[in-house]
Amino acid sequence: MHRPALCAVAALALGAVPLVAQSPAPNTLTKDEQAQGFRLLFDGGSGKGWRGYRQPTLPAGWQVVDAALTRVAAAGDIVSVGEFANFELRLQWRIERGGNSGIMYRVSEDLEHSYESGPEMQVLDDANSKEGTNPLTSAGANYGLYPAIPGHVRPAGEWNDVRIVVNGAHVEHWLNGTKVTEYELWSQDWKDRVAAGKFRKWPTFGFNKSGHIALQDHDNRVSYRSIRIKALP
Repeated sequence: MHRPALCAVAALALGAVPLVAQSPAPNTLTKDEQAQGFRLLFDGGSGKGWRGYRQPTLPAGWQVVDAALTRVAAAGDIVSVGEFANFELRLQWRIERGGNSGIMYRVSEDLEHSYESGPEMQVLDDANSKEGTNPLTSAGANYGLYPAIPGHVRPAGEWNDVRIVVNGAHVEHWLNGTKVTEYELWSQDWKDRVAAGKFRKWPTFGFNKSGHIALQDHDNRVSYRSIRIKALP
């Protein structure tokens, strides 16, 4: 998402931990995931479960291409039909050269845009984007607020594995098996960072206790698949 960059902050010293076993085929659940209570948010064959932001149906610019939910033309952001409070979200994304997108959570449709309420995990081709040079806006970052540890995104055209864990105020972003950032919503540190940048224009930004998952249309071709979620107590 192209927004004025906030002041750089030091990258967090977070350890790399292997990602849990992935689905043996796209858009399926492993036996372990089934036992843990994960469910698919995308079936690989239709747009069921998704619709346009503040729209009743899935816009034509988002289509299922090669078993992936793909932005192929101007359409706007899309959101999950369901809303989620505490959860672990797993998915894969692939983006074109120089491309930009994002995954947002606890999104409300009360405002004009999804990013005005929902914090974002940046989706980006770091190597071919100006935003990729700034840890605050590079792939895996909590966009504009908390930097990502660099060097863990795969090149444009390759699939990246994501985990986003949202449990109360605690949030973790995982990219290709590494925890690249974590933060506490509503903490003084969070409030200070929000107040220092563009997000201060939206007083309710990041304060929803539940909401939709959103996938961003940023004028680039991007694909998402193996979208699965587990509710946390």
